[in-house]
Amino acid sequence: MKKYVIERDVPGIGSLGSAELCGAAQTSNAALAKLPNRVQWQHSYVAGDKTFCVYLAEDEAAIHEHAKLSGFPATKITRITGMIDPTTAG
Repeated sequence: MKKYVIERDVPGIGSLGSAELCGAAQTSNAALAKLPNRVQWQHSYVAGDKTFCVYLAEDEAAIHEHAKLSGFPATKITRITGMIDPTTAG
């Protein structure tokens, strides 16, 4: 599986409460259940009117299918090809 970051434009997401975010996660999980072994959600960051989601997926088509099933847009999909952090310098 390849790793991707998905940028989603979701107006108002940054002002949702924990109950509403719980509902969004449940919706996403229900869509993921329909795509077994094709896509896995790792985590998401909520920032203003966007989410930045990290997924493992067999390909971009699986991410687009999840977006269609969940109703959450996949505004931009970028494959992650590496990672650096402070320990990379040492």
